[in-house]
Amino acid sequence: MNYEETLQYLSELGKFGSHLGLERIQGLLVELDHPERRFKTIHITGTNGKGSVAEFLSNILLASGLKVGTYTSPHFVKYNERITINGQDVSNETFAELATKVAAAEEKFKQKGGTQPTQFEVLTAMCFLHFAQENIDYGVIEVGMGGLWDSTNVILPELSIITNVSLEHTNVLGKTVAAISEQKAGIIKPLVPVVTGTTAEALEVIEGKAAQTRSQVYVYGRDFNSKAVSFNGKEQEFSFTTAGLQDKFAITLLGDYQISNASMAIMAAEILRSRNQAISVENIKQGLYVTKWPGRLEKIADKPAVILDGAHNPSGVTVLRNALDKYYPKGNRFFVFGMMKDKDISKVVSILFRPSDKVFTVLADDSPRAATAELLAQTIGKQAVVKKDIQTAYHDALALAKEKDIVVVCGSLYLLGSFKTLQQKGKL
Repeated sequence: MNYEETLQYLSELGKFGSHLGLERIQGLLVELDHPERRFKTIHITGTNGKGSVAEFLSNILLASGLKVGTYTSPHFVKYNERITINGQDVSNETFAELATKVAAAEEKFKQKGGTQPTQFEVLTAMCFLHFAQENIDYGVIEVGMGGLWDSTNVILPELSIITNVSLEHTNVLGKTVAAISEQKAGIIKPLVPVVTGTTAEALEVIEGKAAQTRSQVYVYGRDFNSKAVSFNGKEQEFSFTTAGLQDKFAITLLGDYQISNASMAIMAAEILRSRNQAISVENIKQGLYVTKWPGRLEKIADKPAVILDGAHNPSGVTVLRNALDKYYPKGNRFFVFGMMKDKDISKVVSILFRPSDKVFTVLADDSPRAATAELLAQTIGKQAVVKKDIQTAYHDALALAKEKDIVVVCGSLYLLGSFKTLQQKGKL
């Protein structure tokens, strides 16, 4: 297959499959001679923050002179973004080669009675195959959804990270925080240490699972701590303390929550540092500082400021609202807002918008899951204005915003993907 044929192949695969545990991905990996066993891994799950933690940790390992593969989802513009080595997306040519090999493995698996793998299972197999072929030192692997039954949960990692747990994907993962925590805790493996930022009942579930597997748990706020020290408009400095390490670190990502995400990455690096002398405190500092993470309080312009944020659940938009109140307390706010209709739109709206804000509602993308601009405006109320497309909404927001105001494009990672695609085509 060439690259275009690969994209067609992926588009024809179902994104979700019948509940068969890990049967399909395991079948693919058997046919590929288990590439996932040929490199060390770190496994990361959580409701929010797992992508940022993955990027922080990947950059720490890269700053330590190691060859690092990172697997994240979803992508903004191209599937290639999900599979990177040393920060570089997989090339179109290699992506197509990987898909061709996995498609051949899929046919062998189905000939033996296996059922059709899903798109995410195929992409996960492609990731593992690529990392094995490139002989990486570490693979930083982000869970797609949940943990226990996720396609990535075929690895035996060096350590597991569970950032936090709140209600999400309740139709799949469970209706309560405790039930969802059981799914997240499913990535915990026997004798493999766990770093977590969870609290209350979620932490109880995770510590219960860890006790069963005799896995040591490092809890943010108990076993390691951080405290904001300063912010100069461009970077945040914070102190970090755990047994054996007490120091100051700086990050350029905005938001108080990024300090906790960075702290989990530091704790993870400390655990790995005890096993790998290439990792030093200076390398940790360097890796944290150079980390960028698109779609999370991503500032793309000044005067007026323009922020992109993919927060799409109540906990995520709470973080976004708090950050806007902290960094941009004055001035008007203009939102370009699109969401998926299977999300908690009413709760998100009640948290995110002030009565004085102007909200331009749009269709986040062309998928059937996207909520219509009319539905969003109806939920928001009189401060909302329906716009026919993202370009119109964005240009109208910019036209109204003055130097000290802010334009926020938010509500869905799919919306940000649509926005970035339009940017690349020169339409914004």
